[in-house]
Amino acid sequence: MTTVPATRLLGVRFDDLDLDGALARLSARDPAAPFAYVVTPNADHLLRLESGDAALRELYEGAWLSLNDSRILRLLAARRGVRLNLAPGSDLAAALLARVIGPATPVALVGGTPAVAAALRGRFGLAALFHHQPPMGFIRDEAAVAAAVDFVRAHPARFVFLCVGSPQQERLAARIQAAGGATGVGLCLGAALEFAAGARRRAPGWMQRAHLEWLHRLASEPRRLWRRYLLEAPRLLRAMRKVPRGG
Repeated sequence: MTTVPATRLLGVRFDDLDLDGALARLSARDPAAPFAYVVTPNADHLLRLESGDAALRELYEGAWLSLNDSRILRLLAARRGVRLNLAPGSDLAAALLARVIGPATPVALVGGTPAVAAALRGRFGLAALFHHQPPMGFIRDEAAVAAAVDFVRAHPARFVFLCVGSPQQERLAARIQAAGGATGVGLCLGAALEFAAGARRRAPGWMQRAHLEWLHRLASEPRRLWRRYLLEAPRLLRAMRKVPRGG
C-alpha cells in the first residue's frame, strides 16, 4: 500500500487520515500480512514524546499508522496554523466493530477483563474473539511479556486490540512485530473496547464536539486522571508555543 502523507507536530508523526480514511486503510490490508501496529497519540502521549524519551519515540515511528486521537490537540495545532486530521481510537474501534468485523472475523484482545471480552462477544456476536489478560505491571516482567507475545502468535487474528494502557501497549506491539510470526494489525487503543463493551460510558456527543470529553473523563475517574488533565495542561500549552506559526 502507498505511504500515507503525514504532518509533524513537535517532531511527532501524525498521518493525514481522518476516521474514514483510517478505516479504509485497515479494511484494505491483507489479513495474512505480517503483523504491523497502529498508534493513536493524544495530548498526554505528545508530552511524553516531546520530553525526550527516545526509545518511546522510536516505537511511535515504527507504527504502520499514527492517528491523532485528540480533539484538543487538533484545536491547539490549528491555532498554530497546523492542520491535524482526527481519528479517535474509541471511534475507530466502534467503526471497526460496526462496519468491518463480522461474527467470524478472528479478533484477539490483550487487556481488559473476562467480563469485557464476554460483553463484546455478546454485543457484537464475535464468535472468534480470543482474550488474554496480562497481570498488572506485566511490561516489567519478561515472562509475562513473552506470554502476551506468544498468545498473539498462537491466535492469528485480523485485528489485535492491545488495550493495556500507554506506553505498555506500544511497547508490546513493537515486541510482537520484532518477534515475527504474527499476522494482522495491532491497534493500541487503551480503554476503547471498554467503551464499546458498555463497561465505561463515553462523553455525550455534544461534549465531544465542544472539546469537553476530557472533562467527562475527569469527572468519571478523578483520582486517576486529575494529574493528567489539571497539572499537565499548562505543560501542553507551553509545548505548543514552541510550534512555529504555520507548522
